[in-house]
Amino acid sequence: MLAVTCTSQSAEDPLSGLTIGDRPEPHVPEGWVRVHLRAAALNHHDLWSLMGVGLPADRLPMVLGCDGAGVLDDGTEVLVHAVVASPGWSGDETLDPRRTLLSELHDGTLAEQVVVPAANVVRKPPSLSWEEAACLPTAWLTAYRMLFTHSGTRPGQTVLVQGAGGGVATAAIALGRAAGLTVWATSRDQAKRARALELGAHEVFETGARLPGKADAVIETVGKATWSHSLRALRPGGTLVVSGATSGADPSADLNRVFFLQLKVIGSTMGNLQELADLVSLCERTGLRPHVDDVRPLADARRSFERLAQGDVVGKLVLTV
Repeated sequence: MLAVTCTSQSAEDPLSGLTIGDRPEPHVPEGWVRVHLRAAALNHHDLWSLMGVGLPADRLPMVLGCDGAGVLDDGTEVLVHAVVASPGWSGDETLDPRRTLLSELHDGTLAEQVVVPAANVVRKPPSLSWEEAACLPTAWLTAYRMLFTHSGTRPGQTVLVQGAGGGVATAAIALGRAAGLTVWATSRDQAKRARALELGAHEVFETGARLPGKADAVIETVGKATWSHSLRALRPGGTLVVSGATSGADPSADLNRVFFLQLKVIGSTMGNLQELADLVSLCERTGLRPHVDDVRPLADARRSFERLAQGDVVGKLVLTV
């Protein structure tokens, strides 16, 4: 089968370890299912793997990819849930200390086929295209959990989304607008700020700019470059939800501000199976759809990875199978 694989790792030149070619079809263990993929989407997680972050070298070669949608052997159309709990775990799989994501221990979704535990699939409604469905299980699920499980915001309140071009950020803008929140967004790039307005942001600002008021919550995926601004943006008692640090993971803690204003800083990772099912249902009922920046064949994945590495993206990059 055709697959996109990490065969070596380099922090300086991550794409040097990207291989597109034939791989053996996967074995299906008892209790697992085979998904014949129709579409898959890229995430920064794929770049981190190529850099050697979170994927030990002794597990190479590893098929990349966390996002995907396709068809089971019996013809059922499904989305793939990428969080794989350890054997015997019960409860929220994101809290399992031994959990992994697809492409960390088990081969991922950038392939013609992927095998996952039988519990790791959610039915795809006919109203979602393959490309749209493939965007939901990672970035959109992460944004959904940040907003609706962790931020504590209610319709009419204000949320600030930092770094408006990324997959999680664009999802948070669209989801926040659909939920009745006032959405502010930041970006260093004028074109991405304009696109954020089209996606549903009420106001947009340059990174670090003075805001017209205080936010009830901040959605933070950028890290070092925006962390201090995120803390300053919050009202007393506000909540900062962080799920990533694309600009680096060593921000100033600014603890005086945190305790004096009684701010809440909450970490968030992916989402669980029920949240994915709820997200799919929300999209089906409301007509809300992820923004797809670009679609190309799986065989042309290198070009999509180049764009991801350059940061020249607003929304999701999708590969079709």
